[in-house]
Amino acid sequence: MNSIFLRIYGGMCAALILVAVLGVLALHLLNQVRSEQYRERLAHGTFSLMADNLQPMNETERHRALLVWERLLGIPLALKTFAQTDLDLTQRTRVLRGQALVEQTGPHAAKVYRLVSDKEQLVLTGEVQQISEQLARATIYLLADELVRVPVAEQPKRLAQLKQDKGFGFDLRLVTVDQADMDEDQSRRISEGDTVMALGKGGDSIRVFAGMVGTPWVLEIGPLYQMNPYPPEWLVLIAALGLSLIGLIVYLLVRQLERRLRGLEAAATRIAKGSLETRVPARGADSVGRLASAFNGMAEHLQQLLAIQRELVRAVSHELRTPVARLRFGLEMIGSATTPQALEKYREGMDHDIEDLDKLVDEMLTYARLEQGSPALNFQRIDLDALVNQVIEELAPLRADVTVQRGLCLSAADCDDAWVEAEPRYLHRAIQNLVSNAMRHASSRVTVSYQVGQQRCRVDIEDDGPGVPESAWEKIFTPFLRLDDSRTRASGGHGLGLSIVRRIIHWHDGRALISKSKSLGGACFSLSWPRNQEKR
Repeated sequence: MNSIFLRIYGGMCAALILVAVLGVLALHLLNQVRSEQYRERLAHGTFSLMADNLQPMNETERHRALLVWERLLGIPLALKTFAQTDLDLTQRTRVLRGQALVEQTGPHAAKVYRLVSDKEQLVLTGEVQQISEQLARATIYLLADELVRVPVAEQPKRLAQLKQDKGFGFDLRLVTVDQADMDEDQSRRISEGDTVMALGKGGDSIRVFAGMVGTPWVLEIGPLYQMNPYPPEWLVLIAALGLSLIGLIVYLLVRQLERRLRGLEAAATRIAKGSLETRVPARGADSVGRLASAFNGMAEHLQQLLAIQRELVRAVSHELRTPVARLRFGLEMIGSATTPQALEKYREGMDHDIEDLDKLVDEMLTYARLEQGSPALNFQRIDLDALVNQVIEELAPLRADVTVQRGLCLSAADCDDAWVEAEPRYLHRAIQNLVSNAMRHASSRVTVSYQVGQQRCRVDIEDDGPGVPESAWEKIFTPFLRLDDSRTRASGGHGLGLSIVRRIIHWHDGRALISKSKSLGGACFSLSWPRNQEKR
């Protein structure tokens, strides 16, 4: 799938289907738990009443009572010890707590367990086929047997007490015939001593009425509601509606995202075809907006790099043209030379041109290597004072009419503790390039000074030459740049030395700056970088 919407929606559909399957399983488990609780709620009161009546009886009385209740209920009843039952530890614990345990043995059948005597480890068991109807008849008989033992006026209070003590899971109340919600036929049957079962008004429940002989009361049980499990169809319907709603919301959210991403794709395609000025709208602060901003920055940087590359190609072509043309001219002149002196003169000129080409290629390779990325820098603690002296000793003899001397040197302990952390070879190259540049343009004097502080260090190279116009300070480090004033091509160089200096000091986390020399009046080139370099 190529569409972001389809991918997101497909993933969400898979997640919802998984949730729906887990929901169906959870719903099935929930219905099982609800059914068990429902059956226990119906059976608890009746079986608690029988078990509590059996507790004070002896063995013979218990046997007679069970026979009577079996005929009444139409189900087998028995007293068993825990050893005679197949209850597990969890079920035994529930029975010992006084709960009526209902174990389903069929679609409608169940086996009921209720503790009779904790001391004797006796349990009342009964196998019920129709739990609601059979228990209703037994409940009426047992309650009537309890109520006839108290005066008529106290029977409603006694019934309420039995309901609370025995934990009946349905309503019990005593009403008069007039108060009972029955028709004439049902009232007649009640007066004849019959038991009446009537549907509730909503048709989803059953009420049981039984007349209390010798009293004006009618015992009403219920309403008894049937346990309705949650249908799985509801979950399917909810899942379908959820998928539709989520799909609509995801589509509305992703549509704008896809549109913006297609704009980025189209812009990238145009740039790949050569339209480097292409940009995309950078709207918003979200991920796509930040991506658009990064894309525009990349395109801008790419355009600048290509422009610099074209400029470098033109500059290199121009730089190579002059020595090549002089070499061609020298070859032609050698062929026409008539004297040994003239031949030697042209040979020396050609040798100088070849040396010039060799220097140009060396500087171009050095610059290209530095521009490709950070080289393997081996930072060491070096003596800056000794490094400055070394550069001066190497370059001072190259131009006799220019004096290269030390300037002001400041460090933590004068010049005896002027250590800095730097890459020795590249820092030597940077200072050497700046001193060579100053010597080419100086009239008579060049000074090299430094300052070493606790956090940073600085090297200044000044000359008494014509200086650099302030308007050119920002672009003086551009490769192959030549100024049109007094710093002309006649002074030599190829325009790469300062670019190499800037790149070297950049890899030292420093800066290369230019300003006007206050003491000599010419140019002042400065290198500033942290004294303590991080481990690379």
